[in-house]
Amino acid sequence: MDQDILIKNSTLVNEGRSFVADVLLSDGRIQKIGNIEIGKNQKLIDGTGKHLIPGIIDAQVHFRDPGLTHKGDLYTESRSAIAGGVTSFIDMPNTLPNTLTVESLREKYDIASKKSLANYAFFLGVNGDNIDDVTSMDTSLFIGVSDDGLYFTKKGNLLADNPETMEKLFANCRSIIAIHSEKEEIVEANEAAFREKYGNDVQVRFHPVIRSTEACYEATQRAIGLAKKHQARLHILHLTTEAETRLFQNDIPLQEKKITTEVSVHHLWFSDEDYERLGILIKWNPAIKTKKDQQGLLKALLDDRIDIITTDHAPHALEEKQRPYFESMSGAPMVQHSLNCMLEFYKQGRISLEKIVEKMCHNPALLYEMKGRGFIREGFFADLTLVDLNSSWTVSKDNLLYKCAWSPLEGTHFQTKVKQTFVNGNLVYDDGVFFEDEKGKEIEFGSSDQENIFAG
Repeated sequence: MDQDILIKNSTLVNEGRSFVADVLLSDGRIQKIGNIEIGKNQKLIDGTGKHLIPGIIDAQVHFRDPGLTHKGDLYTESRSAIAGGVTSFIDMPNTLPNTLTVESLREKYDIASKKSLANYAFFLGVNGDNIDDVTSMDTSLFIGVSDDGLYFTKKGNLLADNPETMEKLFANCRSIIAIHSEKEEIVEANEAAFREKYGNDVQVRFHPVIRSTEACYEATQRAIGLAKKHQARLHILHLTTEAETRLFQNDIPLQEKKITTEVSVHHLWFSDEDYERLGILIKWNPAIKTKKDQQGLLKALLDDRIDIITTDHAPHALEEKQRPYFESMSGAPMVQHSLNCMLEFYKQGRISLEKIVEKMCHNPALLYEMKGRGFIREGFFADLTLVDLNSSWTVSKDNLLYKCAWSPLEGTHFQTKVKQTFVNGNLVYDDGVFFEDEKGKEIEFGSSDQENIFAG
């Protein structure tokens, strides 16, 4: 970084506290926090009346690069993320080709080093086809392994539906195992019942009945049982039901948990009441469920049974969404607006700023053992987001940055706005203006000093 940056007089939200202080950024790091006088050759950012938080870490996104770049890519989607205050992400393996080998993983890191404005890491994909390869590797070298999204390319790829494969993985894997938890046999039986009744003319409002609470709960319960048997490190992705929240504990610190979970923003924001208004645009897997589930998820987030917040950002071309129910792609873009959604809950008095920062910044860094990220601490990477809690705007096509150019949030009025985003000490986003000379960095993780073999 050519120039030091001094952020003056903002309210820092960090580690359970909110307090006014100055922050000096130098050489990509947070050099000092306190009452700091402006020095020579420093760029001054006036944070008066604004809140400074650690950059959001989104630990589940589908940025579509390589192979599906008509939907999104590592440049366009990381740019959207930056505008939403997200400075780091972990991308899922259902690109083309699926990320099932070290070579394909290395290719993604190489692409990201050239295109991503945010910091990046990537899951290695695991399914029945490569389980023997994965279990023979030193999996501690991966930030995590996951089956998420791989069921789109081949039936039977969900670990939760293959207990023998899952058990083999749990017995041999030394990294976090992040799984999509639905019982495929229940979903398929429900699909068959609805096809018999309605043919192919099934309405999307039946989506949470087809991808049911039973399908989710039974899969999650079984996965947790097998993980406990083998003392595996299991993470359940995008929890959707109030029933499942009862399977997780909140009586030990996150760093001591072997079984963790997350909620994606859309499962807090939408409920089944929204299908009538938004239809196929809010078709996600697992499905958006009832108001009771929505409320139960928020309660579990607040009492620490749910550990982190993600987006499951999954852009599709609009024509891929606007097809009949069985043909419509599941997923939607969210990464540009996740912080705004959570801050809207804060405005409604439903969650504190400190808890938002814990679940979106601190805990993802702790859960995935990210080095030097997720906190406003001296010596840590200067990944920061400056927000105005009293700046209103409305989501419209004109201000969407997703490559797919649509959002289920179009028309939503937000009362807060991301003003500046800093990545590794660089001002990358300044109230609608991007500075793209510096790219994001590969996220370092784990306790090992061993060189990361996946660097580009």
